[in-house]
Amino acid sequence: MRLLTFLRFMRQILKKGPADLDWIQRQGLLSVKLAQIFALRSDILSVEKCQQLQSLYQHAATIPSEDVFANIDSRGPKGFREQFSWIDEEPLAAASVGQVHRGQLKNGDDVVVKIIKSQNEKEFRRDVNRMRNWLRLFLFFSPKLRKVGNPIALLNHVADYTTRELDLTNEIAGADELRNIQNQIKDTFPMPLLRFPKYYPDISNEHVLVSEYIKGESLEEGIEAGNLEWDTLLQLFRIHGAFLFGIGTFHGDLHPGNCIIDENGKFVFIDNGAICHAPQHVNRTLFTFFEHLSKKQLTEAFDALLQMSNANLEAVKLEKYYSRMGEIYQDFEKKPVGEQSLTQIMMKTVRTAVEKAKADFGEEAFPIIRALMYLDGLVIRTHPDVMLIQSMGPYLEEFRIGLGIGVNQ
Repeated sequence: MRLLTFLRFMRQILKKGPADLDWIQRQGLLSVKLAQIFALRSDILSVEKCQQLQSLYQHAATIPSEDVFANIDSRGPKGFREQFSWIDEEPLAAASVGQVHRGQLKNGDDVVVKIIKSQNEKEFRRDVNRMRNWLRLFLFFSPKLRKVGNPIALLNHVADYTTRELDLTNEIAGADELRNIQNQIKDTFPMPLLRFPKYYPDISNEHVLVSEYIKGESLEEGIEAGNLEWDTLLQLFRIHGAFLFGIGTFHGDLHPGNCIIDENGKFVFIDNGAICHAPQHVNRTLFTFFEHLSKKQLTEAFDALLQMSNANLEAVKLEKYYSRMGEIYQDFEKKPVGEQSLTQIMMKTVRTAVEKAKADFGEEAFPIIRALMYLDGLVIRTHPDVMLIQSMGPYLEEFRIGLGIGVNQ
């Protein structure tokens, strides 16, 4: 992405009216991925703009239908189509990296075939490197951005998980990793409502992936239909939050299009290629912060974030930190998420912790914060009147007990 293109991209993102999504998609994979990140930023964009950008999660431009089978024949495993009774030419869903088609194997199994789009890793890396070069120049003149909202850190994160998504074998490996963790903790923290798709590695490769067809409804479809119950979202938080806070290994892109509720009421995580790993000091610090926040223990919550700082803070600087945090969280316990979103308050919190207390969240914290932004967006779109952090409290306590947080640390 060239500088002029990026400036036009930012105009599409920041202007008051709807963005031209077709233009954004024509600029390539990096443009779409950045737009998906901005879709989470209800602290700087309107709710309506965020919701429009969120359509890029599931409704990205598709490969022309006449190219689908040519793509499979040229990039799929040898003899791939001979395994199928049929493959639907019309896509079932389309995202920025690939699109999915229904099909049926000759043994009768109903499956979906995911196909990587023509944008390849070489093109994506070229755009990332080009943007990284001029961002370095920009940071030279605006060094404060390196500590708060560092655009290079964000770019590196986007580049990392997107590159992994471009190799579909990572989806199988990622699902195996999360499933193994689920099995390891089943006695102390069972997750009976979580499962993963069945994959067919013998007829899959980095360009084409075959997995079971899941009868059910994605969270995005549930939002659009208006039938997502609050208890359902809390159960999702229980599962995803355990990976985030207790384990530190988690699905790095669990937006509403990447989680399906199947016909048996189980959550099925799909697109498991971008598994993230957070250092324990990062995920446990954020856990402690939210645990105290859920109990309305504000001073203890503010103290928890100081664990991210190696600076020996003078009393005057500490006082400024506590004062600013007190302003951010004034009447916090009285405001529902629709009135004070988690995204908005977390952006202010991170900025204050970095600027006032010299905290260093590092690039590793962004995937966790982004995951919380997804949850925040889900709640705002479905149950804006709930008290999100207070509702999380009982599950945070369960994480501490069932996952042994705080033991031998």
